[in-house]
Amino acid sequence: MHTFIKALLLTFCLAQTAFSGTEIVFSVVSLDQATKIIIKGNKNKVLSAKSEVKDGKKIHIIKVLSQDGRVQSLKVDADTGRVFK
Repeated sequence: MHTFIKALLLTFCLAQTAFSGTEIVFSVVSLDQATKIIIKGNKNKVLSAKSEVKDGKKIHIIKVLSQDGRVQSLKVDADTGRVFK
């Protein structure tokens, strides 16, 4: 039974890679968690959030409206949770 489940998961992962044209990258920090980090740290209003893979690393890009009215795109490293611009 375990072998069947492992084979099924492997087939699913390979099919995703073959048909999606994108890399499969697992991350520690989810998009939801990254958004909460941004809200908690700066009290900004989140306008949009998406995840991308750049150079084999997954990052979350969160567009915010700052308290002074500026629109900014903040990036969160999906492995560490570190915020950078």
